[in-house]
Amino acid sequence: MNRRELLQRSALVFGGTLLGADSILAKNIDWDQLDNLPDDSKAIGLFSKAQVKLLNEIAETILPATDIPGAKDAKTGQFIAVIVSDCYEPDDQKRFMEGLATIDAESIKRYGKKYMKSSAAMRTDLLTELDSEQKAFQKTKAKETPSHYFKVIKDLVLWGYFTSEIGVMQGLRYVELPGRYTTEDYKKGDHAYSG
Repeated sequence: MNRRELLQRSALVFGGTLLGADSILAKNIDWDQLDNLPDDSKAIGLFSKAQVKLLNEIAETILPATDIPGAKDAKTGQFIAVIVSDCYEPDDQKRFMEGLATIDAESIKRYGKKYMKSSAAMRTDLLTELDSEQKAFQKTKAKETPSHYFKVIKDLVLWGYFTSEIGVMQGLRYVELPGRYTTEDYKKGDHAYSG
């Protein structure tokens, strides 16, 4: 199964949780672009090269490389740039871009340097605080109020990573079992299953 098929199937599952996800089914996405994402030295859609790199670094802080490749290896920043550029409505695109700029502004306010220039520990602390902030916001927001910008970014990172080949084949335990039902033993600490 390639990324295109995975995205089409997961769009229905994630549709209720992602900002603008209902438009994924309504608009034409260049699925080939998602199967062959460029490196992060190129601008994509609304995003400059610097913004694509920033998205990759944010994604890598959320899902860092360990014994398996991280979000940057899965080109999650490029995935997000394509989805936001091609699928989001203009108001949602504007809100997303403002949220991305806010991460840099918060980093400067706290540490005196932009996110890209800050240390791994500073990045983790900042995103951990933003995650706590978005959780509190989500609990108290009105239903019609858009989600907190960091929730949108985090959801897109998870979606992009776990629909990539790296995410499916290495981030999860992939067991291809066509045509029959079977069970697999799970041991504490194992990766979740996909397949």
